[in-house]
Amino acid sequence: MSAPRTTAPGSQLIETPERAALRRAVADLGGRYGSAYYLAKARAGRPADELWAEAGKAGYLGVNLPAEYGGGGGGIADLAIVLEELGTAGCPLLLLIVSPAICGTVIARYGTEEQKRQWLPGLADGSRRMAFGITEPDAGSNSHRISTVARRDGEDWLLTGRKVFVSGIDHCDAVLFVARIRGGTSRPEAGGDARTGKLKPALFVVPRETPGFEYRPIPMELVAPERQFQVFLDDVRLPAEALVGDENAGLLQLFAGLNPERVMTAAFSLGLARQALGKAVEYARTRVVWSTPIGAHQGLAHPLAQCAVEIELARLMTQKAALLYDEGEDAAAGEAANMAKYAAGEAAARTVDQAVQTLGGNGLTQEYGLGALLAATRVGRVAPVSREMVLNYVAQHTLGLPKSY
Repeated sequence: MSAPRTTAPGSQLIETPERAALRRAVADLGGRYGSAYYLAKARAGRPADELWAEAGKAGYLGVNLPAEYGGGGGGIADLAIVLEELGTAGCPLLLLIVSPAICGTVIARYGTEEQKRQWLPGLADGSRRMAFGITEPDAGSNSHRISTVARRDGEDWLLTGRKVFVSGIDHCDAVLFVARIRGGTSRPEAGGDARTGKLKPALFVVPRETPGFEYRPIPMELVAPERQFQVFLDDVRLPAEALVGDENAGLLQLFAGLNPERVMTAAFSLGLARQALGKAVEYARTRVVWSTPIGAHQGLAHPLAQCAVEIELARLMTQKAALLYDEGEDAAAGEAANMAKYAAGEAAARTVDQAVQTLGGNGLTQEYGLGALLAATRVGRVAPVSREMVLNYVAQHTLGLPKSY
C-alpha cells in the first residue's frame, strides 16, 4: 500500500515551479522539527525559536516582503505556502500570520522609507518580530466601535486604550496598534469619523518597552508557543514617526493587513487539517482489527475521503484569494479571503474531529497530538473574524441581501 501524501495533491499543476519548490523545501524543514518539537515548546510555555530562526535564515519568513528590504520579493501566496506546510508538518506558527503577513505587509505598503529600513529586514530574517493589536473587549466584531484613541500633543502622539487577544507580545519587539485619531475634545468618539460613524483608523508602531504600555497574559486552553495577552495603553507617548501611513487614509491601509490575515488564517487551518488527516489515514491503514485494517471499512473511509475533498476545495479558494490580493485586486480579494477563511476553518474542524474519532481513545493521547488540535481548529472559526460575520459579509456583498446588523 502506498503511503499518504505529504504534500498538497496537484500543487505541481496549479503552482509555478518556484512555488512548488518552496512547498517542498518548507515541508522538509517542518518535517525535521515536527509536532513533537512544537508541542513540547508549547507545553513548556516557550517559543519555537529554533524553527523560527532557521525559517528566517532560509528566507521563508520574509518571502512576501520586498527584496530591496531583505525579503523574497514574493507575495501572500508564497507566505501562505510556508504556513500551510509548516502546519502540515506539525508546526503551525501562529506568529507568521501576524509579523510578516499583517505588519510586514502594512509597513511595506504604507510605511515611510525609514520605517521600512528599520523593520522589514528584521521581520524578513526573523531577527525581529512584531505583534498586531486591533481587538478590544467592548468592540467585539464591530471594528467601528474601536475606542483606543490617539491624540496629538505637540509633535508627539498620546495613545490610550485597551486591547485583547494580542498574540506573542512577550517575544516581539513592538506591536502595530490600530487606533482612531481624536481631536482636542475629551469625548472618545470625537474625531475625523464622528460625522459618518465610520472607522478611520490610524496605525502606530509601539516598541514593547515604551512607558505606559502594560501587557498581561490571558490564560488559554490553546496549546501553542504563542501566548495571548491583554494590553493597557495609558497615555503612551510616541514620536511622530510612530504613525504608519496617512492618518486620513481610513480603512484602505488597515485592510492592506486584514485581507492577508484572512488568507493566512486559512493557510493555518489547512495545515492543521492536513496534519490531522495524515495521522488519521496512517492509523486507519495500519490499525488492524479482526484481521482487517480499519480503513477498509466505509464507516471510516468515507468520512476521511470527504475531509480530503473539503480540504482541497478550501485550499483552492485560499490560493485564489492570495493570488487576487497579490495582483492588487483588493475588492475581489476581500470576498475570496473571507470565503477561504470560512472554508478552511470548517474543513479543519471537521477533519480534526474525524481524526480523533478514527483513532478512538488514542486520538486523545499526547502521543498522537490530535487532542491539542481540537482547540487549535477553533482559531480558524472565531478569528480574526467569526464564521457568522463571514456569512454576513457574503450575504450582503456577494448576494446583495439587506444588511442584518
